[in-house]
Amino acid sequence: MHEIFRIREFIKHKLTSGNEHDIHSPFMYDLYTNVICDNSAYYAFDKIESVRAKMILSDEKIPVTDFGTGGEETKQRLLSLGFIARNYVKPAKDARLLFRLVNHFKPVHILELGTSLGITTLYLATPLSTSRVITLEGCENTAAIARKNFERTATKNIRQVVGEFGKSLPVAVAETGRLDFVYFDGNHRKTPTLDYFHACLQQKHPGSVFVFDDIHWSREMTDAWKEIKSHPSVTMSVDLYSMGVVFFREGAQVQHFRLKF
Repeated sequence: MHEIFRIREFIKHKLTSGNEHDIHSPFMYDLYTNVICDNSAYYAFDKIESVRAKMILSDEKIPVTDFGTGGEETKQRLLSLGFIARNYVKPAKDARLLFRLVNHFKPVHILELGTSLGITTLYLATPLSTSRVITLEGCENTAAIARKNFERTATKNIRQVVGEFGKSLPVAVAETGRLDFVYFDGNHRKTPTLDYFHACLQQKHPGSVFVFDDIHWSREMTDAWKEIKSHPSVTMSVDLYSMGVVFFREGAQVQHFRLKF
């Protein structure tokens, strides 16, 4: 059922999304043309993609506890690292956008909900060694593999927190004191996504950037995205189909964009 919904949403996005000629905000025009659509090959990409390649080729199997991807609340499956890397890790195109966003906005405090194998985490942590990345993961076995990948790449500015998000997120939010950049990829259900969003709002500021993964993965996620971008504190949003980004810029005209990516 989700697959049919995603196909319909993809077609709708293709037919209704715009490009730089449809943007009348100088802020969004600059972001879209110089960051979102940038195809530059940054120095770190090869190193991170070598980690992805190693994971894809691995037939090592681990018990994976899934705390919410639209089905049961919690379930455990025995999956190979290759299967996880191919099916549950953000594609390079999207992960590189996260890298460029971090490189552009230069956040100090970054929070990621959903570490998985740590590949996307590396894209968040690598642009700026001065950034402090806290990444939350519910499954201990998956987190252990990610930890090895952080060590393998000698990435020092990542701190892992393992445990169910309902317990770990409030602690992480309180610890940061300020959230400059948040990447939500930890649950694909409406209510938890909205709960995590509201929890993070406590530490947002006018320059904060919140990125939501898979906003058209299911009807629930699309409904969550609609509520998020309509929140009174959100002044601008951009729907790129695979991800949605919201901003909280004070004094800015409220605008919502659906753009090609």
